[in-house]
Amino acid sequence: MNKLIEKHELVAKVYYPGLSSHPDHIVAQQHFENGYGGVLSFELRGDLNTAAQFIDSLRIPYIAPSLGGVESLAELPACMSYWNLTQSERLKYGIKDNLVRFSCGIEDTEDIIEDVMQALEKIRGNITTKIYSTKSAL
Repeated sequence: MNKLIEKHELVAKVYYPGLSSHPDHIVAQQHFENGYGGVLSFELRGDLNTAAQFIDSLRIPYIAPSLGGVESLAELPACMSYWNLTQSERLKYGIKDNLVRFSCGIEDTEDIIEDVMQALEKIRGNITTKIYSTKSAL
């Protein structure tokens, strides 16, 4: 799923040490023997509202900041884990408004991928409209 998300046109950046594009990929290869784990974060091309619409469009994961269960979880760190910080304070830690954190659970991999892809398609119009509006304002 990580490579698929990384190549998706609505995704700006993926944070996952198993991807060769990750700055610490070489270190991860040296330390992880059985895979890279099921948690990844990614930035959408859009803002907080776009990210919230994406999260709301997901069907499988629970919306929660915990890692304590076996089910898939999704969260917006800007609104959940870092809600008490201002936007400029969050940015110091690399927490952008469009950042999504996803923890893959024990559900069928194909079901999770299908769910993420359908949620990305649901936000496509929102992102396209914003890009068009920004260009027309220039």
